[in-house]
Amino acid sequence: QVQVVESGGGLVQPGGSLRLSCEASGSIFRISGMAWYRQAPRKRRELVASITNTATTFYDDSVKGRFTISRDNAKNTVYLQMNSLKPEDTAVYYCNVGQWDGAASRSYWGQGTQVTVSS
Repeated sequence: QVQVVESGGGLVQPGGSLRLSCEASGSIFRISGMAWYRQAPRKRRELVASITNTATTFYDDSVKGRFTISRDNAKNTVYLQMNSLKPEDTAVYYCNVGQWDGAASRSYWGQGTQVTVSS
């Protein structure tokens, strides 16, 4: 089992910045990738950004150029640096950790952290 804990959310004005952190613990071997999702009110959960074990990154078009995903392998932690925040970025942000054991894939979710962008 892998435990996932997010932190760093809060209230920020439009144009401001936040950095989210996601720490994985437990059976952390063979982590294949980590990703950030978000779910806004009345919307489905959507992928925001991801990073693989080879450092390949993906960004949704809505955040490209504003958000940066990075990792610290020594701390088993992934970060999401969010700049130039917009009200449309308001959502609960969830961290997802993918694990590959050589035969099957598993994923683990954190409990989420609220990001609110408002004047």
